[in-house]
Amino acid sequence: MTTAYEPGRGPGPAKPTEDALSELLRVHSFGALATVNRAGFPHLSTVAYAWGPGERVVRIGSTAGRAMVRQLARDPHASLYVGSDDHLAFAVAEGVAEVSPVSAVPGDETGRALLAMQAPFTDPADEEVFLRNVVEDRRVVITLRVERLYGGGLDVSA
Repeated sequence: MTTAYEPGRGPGPAKPTEDALSELLRVHSFGALATVNRAGFPHLSTVAYAWGPGERVVRIGSTAGRAMVRQLARDPHASLYVGSDDHLAFAVAEGVAEVSPVSAVPGDETGRALLAMQAPFTDPADEEVFLRNVVEDRRVVITLRVERLYGGGLDVSA
């Protein structure tokens, strides 16, 4: 069934459930991370992320020295925005972020956390290369502990 809308009037707002918002985070792996820059404005970065719904945690791999990492060290408040493919729904996970130590030794805690965020390697040698590379690249893990999950969209169900 197709709904006809009058000029200037489209579908009304939708209020997704917490489960629907969590599902939106689960099915996607890219979003925009908002941190706070020195001037107090939002700084947005496109990031790949992993959502842990049971823990209500978002994990993001990054590199020491990047703007978002420096900004989180100064002010740990952050939000991750994720939109649906059709742009009719969105979820925002906001909270306080922690930045891990830089991976310094292949296989250390930071390296293993980054490895857990990847698709499994078919060749065990690739895992060793990955763990060496995260040390060389000075990789870190941003852990966003989600205190508030909200979102919205358009109600096109009619």
